Amino acid sequence: MERKEMNASQEEYEKYVVCYTDVPALELSTGINAQIISAEEITLSFATAKPHAVLPPHRHENEQMLIVLDGAIDIVIEGKLYPVEKGDVVVLPSNTEHGAYFRDKGARVLDVFSPPRQDFIARQKAAKK
Repeated sequence: MERKEMNASQEEYEKYVVCYTDVPALELSTGINAQIISAEEITLSFATAKPHAVLPPHRHENEQMLIVLDGAIDIVIEGKLYPVEKGDVVVLPSNTEHGAYFRDKGARVLDVFSPPRQDFIARQKAAKK
C-alpha cells in the first residue's frame, strides 16, 4: 500500500503524541514513581515500583484498570490478597479499597483511570512550577 498522507507538522505531532518517558515522574508512595498523562476522560499512570515497596490501602471515585507490564505484586483488594504478575489486568470499580505489596523484583504497571485523577493532575501542575 502506497502512503498518500503528508507528514504531520511538529505542532500537529505534539497535539496527539506524548512520550511518557519524557514526563517528569511523581512519587506516589515511597519507592513508587509514575509518569502521568491525562486527557478529557482518562488518566494514564506509568508506574515503577522498587522491590518491596508498599502502596498503602486507599480508595478513590475513579474506576481503575491496572495492567502489570513487568514484575509481580500482591494486590490487596477489600482486605483480600490477590497475587498478580506480568500480563495480568486488575479491574477496580469506583471506591474499591486497594493497596499493594511489591515483590522481590519490583514491578512496572500501567494504570488507567476514568474519570481523570484530578489529584494527580494537580500534583503534576504543582511540580511543573
